[in-house]
Parts: sequence; C-alpha cells; structure tokens
Amino acid sequence: MPNPLVLIVDDQADLRKLISLTLGNTDYDLIEAVDGPAALEACEQQEPDLILLDLMLPGGIDGIEICRRVRQDARLAHTKVVLLTAADQAIQRERAEEVGVDRYFPKPFSPQELRRLVESLLAANTAE
Repeated sequence: MPNPLVLIVDDQADLRKLISLTLGNTDYDLIEAVDGPAALEACEQQEPDLILLDLMLPGGIDGIEICRRVRQDARLAHTKVVLLTAADQAIQRERAEEVGVDRYFPKPFSPQELRRLVESLLAANTAE
C-alpha cells in the first residue's frame, strides 16, 4: 500500500517548510503548492489523501473554493481537508463548514498538535 499523500498549500515558504519538517519523519509523501491554481492542479494529478490548506491564497482561488471543488470531485471523496488560517473568525468557520472542511486549524499552531491531527485524520482514512 502506498504512503499517504499530503498536499501542503500555503503561499509562505517558511510555513510550508515548518509543516514539511513537522511531518518529515513519517510515512507520508509530501507535495507542496503555493497558490490556488497550483493546488487544484496537484489535486487533479496526484489525488492527495489530505490537504493542509491556507485560507487566504494568491491566484484568485482561496482555500474555501479549493475545498468546494475537492468536495465536488468524486475521485477526491476520500481526501481530508484541514484549513489553516490566521483569520479565526466565526463567518469563515461557517463558510468552511458549509463546503465540507474536515478541520479548521487556527494559526499560529503547535507543530505537535498539527502532527497529531494529521495522524488521526489519516488513520481514520485507512479505517474507512
């Protein structure tokens, strides 16, 4: 069975690096995207098991829209989506829930908490 594939989507290189280091010594394959269009292309080509997704992205497609499109694609039905955002406001949480985000994870975050969350979501994927 192949390793779970995790797509990290954030326009900040330092945050992508932190997440990569946090998940580095695991049995996950990691890929990255810097904006909405690149994230959608990665989803189309690679079909990730989990997406760690920034809410606000350049490229005209934000995290909410990416999640909406992922949820509409039958090939990605198994994909878990975690929305990472510094904008921890009720209206954004509601929008995220409406489009089917699995978890809303506010920034700044503890790398250990993120790792535990990823492990639990991917474990749930393999149990399904």
